[in-house]
Amino acid sequence: MDESTRYLRIIRQYGEGTPDEGVMKTVSADTCILALDQGTTSSRAIVFDAAAQPIAAVQRELRQIYPQPGWVEHDPLEIWTSQLECAREALRAAGREAGAIAAIGLTNQRETTIVWERATGRPIANAIVWQDRRTTEACSQLKHAGHEPAIVERTGLVLDPYFSASKIAWLLDRVDGARRRAEHGELAFGTVDAWLLWNLTGGAVHATDVSNAARTSLLDLRTLDWCDEMLRLFRVPRAVLPAIVPSSGVAGSTLPQLFGRSLPIAGLAGDQQAATFGQACLRPGMAKNTYGTGCFMLMNVGELPRPSRSRLLSTVGWRLGHGAASYALEGSVFVAGALVQWLRDGLGLIAEAAKIEALAAEVPDSGGVRLVPAFVGLGSPHWDPTARGLMIGITRGTTRAHVARAALDAIALQSAELLDAMRADALAVSELRADGGAARNDLLLQLQADAIGVPVVRPKITETTALGAAYLAGLAVGTWRDAAQIDALWQPDRTFEPSIGADRREAQLADWRRAVERAKGWAEAS
Repeated sequence: MDESTRYLRIIRQYGEGTPDEGVMKTVSADTCILALDQGTTSSRAIVFDAAAQPIAAVQRELRQIYPQPGWVEHDPLEIWTSQLECAREALRAAGREAGAIAAIGLTNQRETTIVWERATGRPIANAIVWQDRRTTEACSQLKHAGHEPAIVERTGLVLDPYFSASKIAWLLDRVDGARRRAEHGELAFGTVDAWLLWNLTGGAVHATDVSNAARTSLLDLRTLDWCDEMLRLFRVPRAVLPAIVPSSGVAGSTLPQLFGRSLPIAGLAGDQQAATFGQACLRPGMAKNTYGTGCFMLMNVGELPRPSRSRLLSTVGWRLGHGAASYALEGSVFVAGALVQWLRDGLGLIAEAAKIEALAAEVPDSGGVRLVPAFVGLGSPHWDPTARGLMIGITRGTTRAHVARAALDAIALQSAELLDAMRADALAVSELRADGGAARNDLLLQLQADAIGVPVVRPKITETTALGAAYLAGLAVGTWRDAAQIDALWQPDRTFEPSIGADRREAQLADWRRAVERAKGWAEAS
């Protein structure tokens, strides 16, 4: 079956449904929000009630495609169909008809790049995932030519394969005829939010929100519009780009066939910005860390972008309607939960990811072992795409438990580097709010509190990425009045207080940095 036939079969499959009953106009006490959370390793859908409580959740794993070392891809059609299946099943599990859904909020893995045909909606190639490093050489050439300072000044981002712009150029240059077709307006680019929005609306809307646009290296942080200078530098035709819309506001409506009636899509945000909003980090100086495939720490810095002296990213947090945008500083750790998956799947060290806590707790510390999970290079604050994974300090007495403990240490210490950089760049931090799948690991959060020297607070609802998307959608349609009401809905579950002194904390970080230095430049030297 060729790709065109496969795409048309999918459209027919999901084009069957009941007639449109119209977009809802009112919000009642029993109204719900459907949050779609399309992540790196899975697609999820959660139905939240008006009290921001999850009442049904469905998840589907997403196949990871590794064509060669350093390359990571997804099938765009699998992204779409898995997300739609989750949404439909979540509504059934919640016992809700479409009429009970006030709006859809959508959040997504960021930077992942998809290019498709406008006429058919067919992708021209697999999605290039944010972790992918195939454009390392192209980014290095731009850096050696002296372009990085201008990129940082305009976009708030460093020059790295992580972001979308170099991925777009790669696809247009490598897929036969793609650049010519793009320049003639025949192709569309989008991050995953734009791809899902296009499909949900039957191709009626090609748009992305400001938080996702800010991750492409093509957005001017101050004007919140596409930057002509960056388009020329990365060789991206303006004709492929989506419109830029607020994070909270009705961007379009779903095809009536998908859910039985048209539903407004009223919230869009990249996953880490959505999690920050879901954690109610609504005032400058508030920070959260999401423990997922990677670790992503964001600090709210207010209504003006704040340049970083510590190689952090300056980015858009969100924009509510047409009001002022909120900005953030961000630190990105590429491998966190993925390290635990590797211990499970690559080494067979544990049978289930959840078992790592008990195994690591068998020993009081890592026994001098340091594990640097630079599988796809290092993110903030190092930004070394040539770094590779390293385990050092092994002795004859090293056990499985020591390796497990070193893995949890690695997640906590990578994040401690980020918080130290934020302290140097911005505001004092009185606590760190934690979310994501690994935030259920009590030992990890205790190690994190010890590594940063301030309390780590886990909320009662740890699915804050989906919750943030729900909040953004609900604000747009009146389910929640304002940000103050959202702030009041946030509730702590447990607080982890630091248990070690400053001297020991600094010694741990110094030891960690020694190991990191040994991991740098390995791919370049090999």
